[in-house]
Amino acid sequence: MRRLRPSVRAADADGLASYYADHLAGNATASGEPYNPNARTAAHRTLPFGTKVRVTRVDTGDKVTVRINDRGPQQRERIVDLSRRAAEALNMIDAGVVSVTLEVLEEGAATREPDTVSSPSSTTAD
Repeated sequence: MRRLRPSVRAADADGLASYYADHLAGNATASGEPYNPNARTAAHRTLPFGTKVRVTRVDTGDKVTVRINDRGPQQRERIVDLSRRAAEALNMIDAGVVSVTLEVLEEGAATREPDTVSSPSSTTAD
């Protein structure tokens, strides 16, 4: 595992998580790869693509590890958008939006950084 820069460690955070709408499957993410609802991936505003993050649901303790491959969320009060599979691991499908803690596990190497935030992140709980 690579040593994390202080700026990446500072990305550990508490806030709200939502998940991608099912109809976005196949749409390009900001990293260039298509959104796959069956992968454990997520959108974050600043973490490098490929970064591995542990997402913990605050009220239940459910956890999932995701890989950042997109930019978002579009909703300012949220800190992460999750794929459907990651949301299922947190048992948050019915709730739509839940409180989470993010913990950076491994810094990724950004392969493509867009000029602007573009995301298929029309979430289910707008």
